[in-house]
Amino acid sequence: MTKQKIVLVFVHGWSVTNTDTYGGLPERLKAELFAAGMDVLVKDIFLGRYISFHDEVRLPDISRAFDTAVKDELTTQTFQNIRFVCITHSTGGPVIRDWWHRYYLNSPKSGKCPMSHLIMLAPANYGSALAQLGKGRLSRMKSWFGGVEPGQGVLDWLELGSEGSWGLNSDWISTEEKHIGVNGIFPFVLTGQSIDRAIYDNLNTYTGESGSDGVVRVAAANLQGRLIRLQQQKPIKGKKKIRNKMVDCWDAPELQFISRTEAPVTALGVIAGKSHSGKDMGIMRSVKKGTNDKSSQQTVKAILECIKVSNKSEYNKLATQFEQESSKVQKLERLESVKHLLFSDTHFIHDRYSMVVFRVTDHEGYPVKDFDLILTAGVNSDPNMLPQGFFKDKQRNSVSRNTITYYFNYDIMIGSGEIKHDGEIIRKGTVGAQRLGLKILPRPSEGFVHYLPCEISASQELLERALKPNSTTLIDICLRRVVHKNVMRLDKGTAQKPFNKTKPGEEIVQ
Repeated sequence: MTKQKIVLVFVHGWSVTNTDTYGGLPERLKAELFAAGMDVLVKDIFLGRYISFHDEVRLPDISRAFDTAVKDELTTQTFQNIRFVCITHSTGGPVIRDWWHRYYLNSPKSGKCPMSHLIMLAPANYGSALAQLGKGRLSRMKSWFGGVEPGQGVLDWLELGSEGSWGLNSDWISTEEKHIGVNGIFPFVLTGQSIDRAIYDNLNTYTGESGSDGVVRVAAANLQGRLIRLQQQKPIKGKKKIRNKMVDCWDAPELQFISRTEAPVTALGVIAGKSHSGKDMGIMRSVKKGTNDKSSQQTVKAILECIKVSNKSEYNKLATQFEQESSKVQKLERLESVKHLLFSDTHFIHDRYSMVVFRVTDHEGYPVKDFDLILTAGVNSDPNMLPQGFFKDKQRNSVSRNTITYYFNYDIMIGSGEIKHDGEIIRKGTVGAQRLGLKILPRPSEGFVHYLPCEISASQELLERALKPNSTTLIDICLRRVVHKNVMRLDKGTAQKPFNKTKPGEEIVQ
């Protein structure tokens, strides 16, 4: 019987200098697929030798180089009429996604993509909280990044809320589901949520962050995201009291809901007991060559199931299967208890988390870089009504200062049951927020050109729309840019007079 030919292309993550990062995965898959009746051709596209060291190299540069590598290596007679399966790790995921979007998804004239399956292991699709630490600190984290000085160009993309990440992911969210299938590609995300305590960095809590694999959050790996657009109402004239006197003013208090777009259903599998990297728990590197390696059996099995998908029906079925299996894994891993010989046990609660990236611009397209964003809850939209422990982390992007990323404990936000261990209550049950809202206090708040505060009242609807477990929501907030008429006037007559002491005045450009 003629064996089916399959081409495997491995694209590793960031700051890798040796193919041992793949562990035994290539050989293991080759053996497993051969036994299943497939003739496997394994090809390494080794890009890491330059992307990690030079600041001028950016993620889109790597995807362009990958396109050339594909044309140079995979268009020979050997690979004719065979679409390749790409298996990536970490930053390799967004690299190949950028390539696919750039050359095929958004370029219909390019024809069918030569890649049929994209299987991403622990991909930093929405970035990593570690990226903001900077080159110097990351290069010292040898357990994660191989001790290699990383390039700033790639780091800028990986930082949470980066312009590159927003562009790629909003493009994906807005795309049509028809791009998943035999005429497009089959995308998959497989990631862990376990922390390898043996290589935990005590100086950096992100390496032990709940809801992550020590480098990438589950919510940041998952492609099943959404985009919400909010827009401030047009300014209206009102009155306010200043020194016991009512004066005219402009007001635009309402932040209005415009739209919500959900990404196509995308397969996500959470693998038990796996961290981002490392020989013992790393989702890729820990895989052994031998087929009797039980510690990575779930990882290998999931990858094989992804490879075998041949149509949309099978894809949807596997996505549902992964969702059910991931739910079981997260329930089993909810409480991690570490025993100590002379001290009491240490308990780590692994709740489900949600990530929300807020971007604030004005209606003229300018970024609003100076603002306070206040979350609210309860019937009176009160910040004090948010449940204790709901908030895990907040990062403002260092380059795009109008973008800020919040990391929510989803289970605390919606309410969590009591958690026990050996009859001991580790955490009492929580009620949850019930509602979610937000206020924006932008600056400048006065002058010839300024902004007005606004809010969207706390509601159950916004809570349910914005927060989903294990996923990311992009919230695009558009404020009104208030320009006063005195910015530009045409005076009657020819008499010249100074205007350096002109004040903004009360009238604005509408």
